[in-house]
Amino acid sequence: MGRGDGERAAASIAAAARSLRAGVEKSRALGQALARAGPRLDEIQLALPALEAAVRPIRAPRAELSAAGPHIDRAVGPAAAVLKVFDAVHGLEPPLLAGGAVAGDLPGYLAVLGRLEEALRFLSDNSGLAAQWLADIVEYLGDHDLADPRFLADLAVTLEGLEKSSGDLDGGLLAAALNMLEAEFRCLLAGHSSPLAIQQLNTASASVVPSLIPAATVHKLSLILDRLIANGRQDRCLSMYADARGGVVSASLHALGLDYLRNPFDDAQALGPGVELWGRHLEFVVCCLLESERQLCNKVFGQHKDGASACFAEVAAHAGVLDFLKFGHAAADTKKDPIKLLRLLEVFDSLNKLRLDFNRLFGGKKACAEIQSQTRDLVKLLVDGAVEIFEELLVQVELQRHMPPPSDGGVPRLVSFVVEYCNRLLGEKYRPVLAQVLTIHRSWRKEAFSDKMLVNAVLNIVKALEANFDVWSKAYDNVTLSCLFMMNTHWHFFKNLKASKLGKLLGDVWLQDHEQFKDYYLTVFMRDSWGALSPLLNREGLILFSKGRATAKDLVKQRLKTFNASFDEMFRKQSAWVIPDKGLREKTCALVVQSIVPSYRSYMQNYGPLVEQDASANKYVKYTVDGLEKMLSALFIPRPRRAGSFQIRHSNDNITSPMTGLYRSTSTVK
Repeated sequence: MGRGDGERAAASIAAAARSLRAGVEKSRALGQALARAGPRLDEIQLALPALEAAVRPIRAPRAELSAAGPHIDRAVGPAAAVLKVFDAVHGLEPPLLAGGAVAGDLPGYLAVLGRLEEALRFLSDNSGLAAQWLADIVEYLGDHDLADPRFLADLAVTLEGLEKSSGDLDGGLLAAALNMLEAEFRCLLAGHSSPLAIQQLNTASASVVPSLIPAATVHKLSLILDRLIANGRQDRCLSMYADARGGVVSASLHALGLDYLRNPFDDAQALGPGVELWGRHLEFVVCCLLESERQLCNKVFGQHKDGASACFAEVAAHAGVLDFLKFGHAAADTKKDPIKLLRLLEVFDSLNKLRLDFNRLFGGKKACAEIQSQTRDLVKLLVDGAVEIFEELLVQVELQRHMPPPSDGGVPRLVSFVVEYCNRLLGEKYRPVLAQVLTIHRSWRKEAFSDKMLVNAVLNIVKALEANFDVWSKAYDNVTLSCLFMMNTHWHFFKNLKASKLGKLLGDVWLQDHEQFKDYYLTVFMRDSWGALSPLLNREGLILFSKGRATAKDLVKQRLKTFNASFDEMFRKQSAWVIPDKGLREKTCALVVQSIVPSYRSYMQNYGPLVEQDASANKYVKYTVDGLEKMLSALFIPRPRRAGSFQIRHSNDNITSPMTGLYRSTSTVK
């Protein structure tokens, strides 16, 4: 063996040694690795049965399963997105259900609620679609026989259950949040629902009552309302709002004392103060209180116009608008007489002044349909009733032509009533209202009307009354009393009409005629009554020389006796007669005194001594001059008349009607 061979052998041995050594190290490392992998192998061994069970339904070859991969990915993607949104919904529970979250930060709470609503809209739009896509994959696996049928059937049932439960995607979180908003809405309303104080009611008649709810609170109410209505809770909102604000209005009006609305008088005269109060209260309720509530309602409900209208109608119901209208109906239902015409005109005038406000607040809204209907019915009742009474006034005056005149010769109650009544109808308060009522009534019948027709109708009533005078005067058996009656009545006409609107329409000539009639009848009255007494004290045959003294004494006694008898009879009769006007009475008494007392004084001065010393002087000298003058000066003083007379009664600027119950249908306005 050569040196070269030996070197090659040594090198081979060295390489073998290295290889052996490396093999030993690898064996050692493998042994260590096997030692470490022992427990893991045990875990795999334990997991193999479960893995085998999971893989068992999939029985298709690898190539077919690979082809199904893209279909499965397209279905799993949307499903994963839906699950992600579900997780987000659950994350909103703490801020939405935290106590005090609504009151503490309403905008923040509504923002979180908005995210919940957005998430629920996404789930509502996509969860069903995702479930349907998964169902399509199950159907695909079944159609291609890629999995065990029993496994696929179980999956289909699970997906079907998911589709059915899609209506409650948030587990009731939205309902709970809305309940909290409702509670805050109710709390805000309750915190600002105090009734108005009495002083506010008394001072607010000229303007809208300011709302006691701050603007910030109104804004909060509006924000809450938007969300509640958007989530289908409008009816509950309307109920809460109407109860709260209706209660405020009702409590505020309670202080006004509106019991009279439900217990009106059935007599037009007694109803007068109630109608005046009714008009002022209705104006306050409509123009101030309800106008304020309407503005508040519009601010709170914002763009929800129908809801605002419905809610305002409920508030108006609490304000008793229908009760006010029912009171108007009660006024229209009172017994018919001329005073009722004034009440009807007053009620109509109050409603007419509020016509624009009624139209703005209650017009064109289905929610206020009953108020509209009741108002229309009331206006028709007022117009028809007022026109009917007015058109019958002339007939009622004519009907009383055959009623007996006052037994004391005073002014008939009808005369005083008609003069005062017609002046009222032509006054500033009633004339424009009556003209409007007549115009409306004529328009319903397609007929024209002018103010001149109204004036002529009133003048015809006065002239018909004037025609009654002659008929009444002829009803007296005593001509002198008839003259006194005509004197009183003509003077009453002249004095009460000369400075009035009605007198201006009748004219100066017409009025002067009545003044002249007064003077004429006064002259006739004096001539035929007291003027006939003085001649009884004549001096004919009274010669006072010695031989004729006895004869003169007898004549004086006889003439005094005749005078006394006539005076007593006349004084007795005329003591029951009256002259209501103080000036005319004093003038008449002065004329009576002047016609008798001077003659009586002169006669007694000249011839009284003939009988005054006689034992029977009291039989002939019954009156002293002063006593006679006092008696005559006290004549014709009115005394309280019994009920049912023609005497008009004035009380608090009210007049009573002598024509109640005499009405029948006819027409005055031609």
